[in-house]
Amino acid sequence: MKRFISFVIRKVPRKYLQLFSHHLLKVVSLFMRGKNVTCPICEISYRKFLPYGRLNPRENALCPDSLSLERHRLMWLYMKEKTTFFTSPHKLLHIAPELCFIDKFKAMPNIDYTSADLESPLADVKMDVHDIPFEDNTFDVVFCNHVMEHVDDDIRAMSEIHRVLKPGGWAIIQSPQDYSRAETLEDPTITDPKERERVYWQNDHVRLFGLDYGKRLEKAGFKVTEDRYVMELPAETVRKYALPANEIIYFCEKG
Repeated sequence: MKRFISFVIRKVPRKYLQLFSHHLLKVVSLFMRGKNVTCPICEISYRKFLPYGRLNPRENALCPDSLSLERHRLMWLYMKEKTTFFTSPHKLLHIAPELCFIDKFKAMPNIDYTSADLESPLADVKMDVHDIPFEDNTFDVVFCNHVMEHVDDDIRAMSEIHRVLKPGGWAIIQSPQDYSRAETLEDPTITDPKERERVYWQNDHVRLFGLDYGKRLEKAGFKVTEDRYVMELPAETVRKYALPANEIIYFCEKG
């Protein structure tokens, strides 16, 4: 199963995975039901989640019904406990929309929802994050996860998100991070896909963020809170929802 999933992720274009994978996995999920782990997004329990990853698939990672990964389940719990996302009216821009969130956010009566992406067939708006086609001060909330490692100019893209947020608005902007690295690794001479995969963890990444990621967000104008929420949760909660062990949530506010 690990090898099959790794092969599919590496070889099948993302847009096709987004269109078709969830139909197959809903059938697979019927054989995985149990009581060991629970997805807080779809609220279904399983013996375990599916493995997921490009090179070395992580065990117990992918929910077969919601298609949530560890980071998505963490974000869902964080927003419920630490934000007003589920209770107050918000105009939301969801960049590179994750399938596990789209229908949930659309169904929320307090959310005015817009999704955007350069390629995704699931998005409402086709958009380059370097040049967001909305006026200043348009949105209350922006979600943009696992995008900044792909773009040519991450500071410009972050600044565009800051621009379209209303004063007092907030964003969650997550990216893969090497927590052992003090500074972001970024070398434009690394163009070979295999070398990018070795250095940046994926062949379509152009940088690997380090512990200075929050400072890069601050350069874009944000007030950044580096929230170690998952590290404060009981071990049983982390196990039950199969959360990442040490992911920092970057809560970005526009003053």
